[in-house]
Amino acid sequence: MNLDFDKLDGLLPAIIQDNATGKVLMLGFMNEEAYKKTLEIGKVTFYSRTRQCLWTKGETSGNFLNVVSMRDDCDHDTLLIKVNPVGPVCHTGADTCWDEENKADFSSLQFIEEAVLSSEKRVAADSPLAEKAAQLEVFMRSLAAEGFSMKDVISFLASQYGSK
Repeated sequence: MNLDFDKLDGLLPAIIQDNATGKVLMLGFMNEEAYKKTLEIGKVTFYSRTRQCLWTKGETSGNFLNVVSMRDDCDHDTLLIKVNPVGPVCHTGADTCWDEENKADFSSLQFIEEAVLSSEKRVAADSPLAEKAAQLEVFMRSLAAEGFSMKDVISFLASQYGSK
């Protein structure tokens, strides 16, 4: 990455996102030294604008942000860092700095059920994705035949994987 630290007085906003749930957990700032330390240790390190020093998230609480991936935006002046968090992220004890629960959200799967079960139309394709989609359709139809819905699947998945 060729990051542009010059636009904001040597700092870059760093958006922290949970790799598993997709939730935005917090926003912090990095200078070049914090960025390099993050790469070196694999834990998110910020630059504190109030204390004017580096701090690795979790160094006092134990609630580290373990880096999965880092990407810069189109202007090279903002980072998106996907993490596996250890514990709550906010200093208040909340899962996120927006006081949201950090849980997986499977609700977007519900539209699939309606589309699959309401359509008899088939599209022939020889791609791996088409094969997986066909398997999903068979699964959805077997659920419906046994009296289950996608809502039942979502509830089950949420109970198993929804809470961090």
